[in-house]
Amino acid sequence: MDYKYIEQLMERYWQCETSLEEEKILRAFFSQENVPVYLLPFKDLFTYEQNEVTETCLGEDFDRKMLEMVDEAAPVKARTIRLADRLKPLFKAVAIVAVIITLGNAMKVAFQPQEVDNMAQTEYKKEGVSVAKADSIKQDSVRNLKLLENALINR
Repeated sequence: MDYKYIEQLMERYWQCETSLEEEKILRAFFSQENVPVYLLPFKDLFTYEQNEVTETCLGEDFDRKMLEMVDEAAPVKARTIRLADRLKPLFKAVAIVAVIITLGNAMKVAFQPQEVDNMAQTEYKKEGVSVAKADSIKQDSVRNLKLLENALINR
C-alpha cells in the first residue's frame, strides 16, 4: 500500500499547517490495527485521546485526602456582612465618647464653685421681698441679674 497522503499530512502536521479535518483523518488512520511499522512510533500521539479515559472532575475524596496531607482544616466559606455589622465598632466608639463627655461635664458641674448662686440667694433672703406682689417678680429678676453681674465682675 502507498501511504504518501498520510506522509504528506504528517509533514503538514509537524509544520502546524493541518486543518481540524486533516487531523481527524490522521487520528482515524492511526486508530486502525494495521499501521505500517515505520509509522508505529506516532500511533500513540494520535490515539492518546481515544485510549485515555476522561474524568470530568476530581472526586470528593481527593479534597479530603489532600487536606489530610497538608494538615489543614476544611476551607472556610465566605459570609456576607451587612452594613450595620460593619458599623457596630463605630457605634460603640461613639457611645463611649458620649459617656466620657457626659461624665466629664457632670464632674465639672459637681466641682464648680457655687458662690454666684449662694450670693444671689442670700441677697434675695436679706431683703425679704414678697412673692405675692405682681410687680415684685419683675423687680426681683432684674435685681438678681444685676447682682449676678456684679458678682461675676468682682470675681
